[in-house]
Amino acid sequence: MTQFALFLGGLGGPEILLIAFVVLLLFGGKKLPELMKGLGKGIREFNNAKANIETEVKESMKEIEDGK
Repeated sequence: MTQFALFLGGLGGPEILLIAFVVLLLFGGKKLPELMKGLGKGIREFNNAKANIETEVKESMKEIEDGK
C-alpha cells in the first residue's frame, strides 16, 4: 500500500477528482465497473506473482544457507 501512497503523494483532492471525472467521461458510467474489475484483477495477479517470487527467493536463500 505504501507504493500506492508514494505514487499519489504529489496529488491532492482536486487533482484526484479531476482524474476521476476524466476517466468517467472517457469510459462512461456503464463501462467503469468493468474497468475497475479488470484493474483489481490485474493488481491481484501482480501481487500473487510478487509473493510467489519472494517465496522462491527465500527458499533459495535458505537452501544456500543450509548447504554451507
